[in-house]
Amino acid sequence: MMDIQQKLNILADSAKYDVSCASSGIRRKGTKGLGNSTRSGICHTWTSDGRCVSLLKVLLSNKCIYDCKYCINRSSNDIPRTSFSATEIADLTYQFYKRNYIEGLFLSSAIEKSATETMEKMLEAVYLLRKEYEFSGYIHVKTIPGVDSTLIHKIGLLVDRMSINLELPTVNSLKALAPQKDFNSLLSPMDYLSKNISLVKYNSNEKFVPAGQSTQFIVGATSDSDYVFLKATERLYDKFSLKRVYFSAYTPVNEDSSLPALITKPPLKREHRLYQADWLLRFYHFDADELLDKSNPFFDEELDPKMCWALRNIDRFPIEINSASYKMLLRVPGIGPKNALRIVNERKNYPLTFDNLKKMRVVLKRSKYFITCNGKYKRKYFLDPDKIKFSLLTNSDYKQMSIWEG
Repeated sequence: MMDIQQKLNILADSAKYDVSCASSGIRRKGTKGLGNSTRSGICHTWTSDGRCVSLLKVLLSNKCIYDCKYCINRSSNDIPRTSFSATEIADLTYQFYKRNYIEGLFLSSAIEKSATETMEKMLEAVYLLRKEYEFSGYIHVKTIPGVDSTLIHKIGLLVDRMSINLELPTVNSLKALAPQKDFNSLLSPMDYLSKNISLVKYNSNEKFVPAGQSTQFIVGATSDSDYVFLKATERLYDKFSLKRVYFSAYTPVNEDSSLPALITKPPLKREHRLYQADWLLRFYHFDADELLDKSNPFFDEELDPKMCWALRNIDRFPIEINSASYKMLLRVPGIGPKNALRIVNERKNYPLTFDNLKKMRVVLKRSKYFITCNGKYKRKYFLDPDKIKFSLLTNSDYKQMSIWEG
């Protein structure tokens, strides 16, 4: 018989591969009892005032009836198995909060006997926290695919965020590595959450998943390109209004002929580039097809996606900083949304110079290749993608090699 500490060691370790729990941006102000979520966010993130906020990230159970090839908890693995009761989850969260270890809970689970029974147990745990322990802190719950929408709605009224991990971007990839899952069972809860979040947001004072929903993709477990992941991400944002799509570099935990070799290192660079591209989709008004296409399906490992776009579209530059549109300013490497808006506002009062941009903290070492200020271009040579790339990678101006140099 395992004690609580032994269960916690196993179930917290089993949860570490899920990355879809980051800042929520929600405010759940507690009027009594325990906890208080703030807009700055909960779950392994830095808040706007510099605090690192943590949460209890744990599985309800790692006893899984599914045999997904990429998962440490697959049914065919010979690993220690255990489960928490709903009361144990609620009490652990309460005790950890009292000791100032956490400010919230991220609760997921393997499918122990059935999807419905597992989700009912998660609902019971969350209900105990909210109603009996009067816990007003952040709670993020992973939706179990295949459960009835009534159950999803009940738990959605109690938590801040819900997520369901697609894991893989195509039907064929899912069939290859997780044959017991199907896309419909994953997308149906997303659709339900999306529609009901919107209904409650505009038509009621009732709180239903106020921090929205998210999902996760595993990158590198299949041959799917960055373009495939990015197009899937774009569709999810457009169709289901997701708050975030997370990317997890594939970490080998199982041996299987369908998986990359165990000696393969996690593709962290790919993960990083996908996060950068995701940022461009959400805040810079880029489309996936602008960043990649079928003939160019992977991101450059040397330069970030925005810089690569600018170099491929060099004919659009340089732009005049004092007259370019806000949308075009966003396309300039080194200029973000805040500075683009500030440029638009400041130039109404006086013509902006490179010194003005430097004071605004525009990243001139990147933007200087693509802009003019009052018609002046800052570089010695005019726009040339190869020379710009050389300068960026070597941190020095391009110099034409003479015939006397080796």
